[in-house]
Amino acid sequence: MATTKASPADSTPATAAGLSPQLYNEDLAPTMRAGRTWRSYNIFTLWANDVHSLGNYAFAIGLFALGLGGWQILVALGLGGLFLFLLLNLSGFMGEKTGVPFPVMSRISFGTRGAQIPALIRGAVAIAWFGIQTYLASVVFRVMIVAVAPSAATLDDNRILGLSTLGWIAFTILWVVQMVIVSYGMETIRKYEAFAGPIILVTMASLAIWMFIRAGGSIAWSTPDSKTGIDMWLKIIGDAGLWVAIYGTFVLNFCDFTRSATSRRAIVRGNFFGIPINMLVFGAIVVVLAGAQFKIDGRVIESPADIVQTVPNTLLLVLSCLALLILTIAVNLMANFVAPIYALTNLFPTKLNFRRAGVVSGVIGLVILPWNLYNSPTVITYFLGGLGAILGPLFGIIMADYWLVRRARVNVPDLYKATPDADYHYSSGVNPRAIIALIPTATVALLLAFVPAFESTSSFSWFIGAGLGAIIYLLVADRNRTFSDVSGEPIAVPSKH
Repeated sequence: MATTKASPADSTPATAAGLSPQLYNEDLAPTMRAGRTWRSYNIFTLWANDVHSLGNYAFAIGLFALGLGGWQILVALGLGGLFLFLLLNLSGFMGEKTGVPFPVMSRISFGTRGAQIPALIRGAVAIAWFGIQTYLASVVFRVMIVAVAPSAATLDDNRILGLSTLGWIAFTILWVVQMVIVSYGMETIRKYEAFAGPIILVTMASLAIWMFIRAGGSIAWSTPDSKTGIDMWLKIIGDAGLWVAIYGTFVLNFCDFTRSATSRRAIVRGNFFGIPINMLVFGAIVVVLAGAQFKIDGRVIESPADIVQTVPNTLLLVLSCLALLILTIAVNLMANFVAPIYALTNLFPTKLNFRRAGVVSGVIGLVILPWNLYNSPTVITYFLGGLGAILGPLFGIIMADYWLVRRARVNVPDLYKATPDADYHYSSGVNPRAIIALIPTATVALLLAFVPAFESTSSFSWFIGAGLGAIIYLLVADRNRTFSDVSGEPIAVPSKH
């Protein structure tokens, strides 16, 4: 089918075929199978970038400080990686089959209007973290600027809306770079991820080798406070659960990327090398970095950025900082930019396309002054933590409906129809059974996340929420309906924006 790109509101053969312009535009439409470009390597590089993010390093190095030794950290990350491999395949296969982004995928279980709920929750979390991650990258950028031009340090002493002049310069430059990349669409994001992946792996491995040499060719495998026995195993299993929860956002909207995957095999291979295998490499780097620093001076670092600042050679320091910046931008693009773009496009399909929604998302990420959010435990815990807790029940409901109730049978064209006889119209566009399942399970997830009495189970809150969401939805689901399986090829568009 030929489509025009003049405007998201322009009429197309698809809208003439009975699809609603309030539900369909070129960015929300299913992708044609012919010409899909996301292969195993592209899926792998998503994880090569995301797994090695600064936030993940801070989490994993923190395990060393909290009493896990080298092999225990590897076991925790390995278990988490296996769980994620299975979950991401389930989520990824949905995108490969239907070719639709997450907000449209949510219409299957929540209805054409009800899908705004999971899409906006996921988008809100992502926009906030987009701003925060950009701010964290700007901190590294400031280190690099001062290393190259020491006199610039004088610009770091004042405060304008909570950020110094140098901070504003660094943040703005990184913000603009990301906006430019996103403006060219998903195909440019794919190419950037492919470019960044090898750089990150080589940089972090080199940093680990350098620290290993500095430590005299050996490392400390644990601290004096290392856990043993049952406490150790409970900590390992709990941290494996937390590792999965960190990816609770991504397992939900992985179809945003796999909608352009060439095959299921490409997803499985990309996930296998990118998740369990790459996570073990990540874990080995963490163990070397943390263990080497602890052997050198008895200090537990918080992030690779702490080590980068100690690099004695200015050129190597600058190159290391550049690598961390490339990494953070790669992570931000895939984890925190794509989701809100599709959520906003889904909310205003006649007004926004991928590029315009990217501009709106970026502006929101700027005006919320994310450094103030990051420095506010209340915001992080109650707002972002609360929204994050609800992602587990959403995942459980969507997966149970797709795989267990419908058996992967989807009428793709009806995802874009607003007529009462369409498969996903339900009750005025909302599936009340999904809402019935979401309300109690979201409540339980929030209680597990915030009530101190449930602190011992908080590591498993994502699993508990997802499991309860799936179970309750299966209890209330309408099993008397006939589920048709209709391809979206007749209304599909090329996968390149």
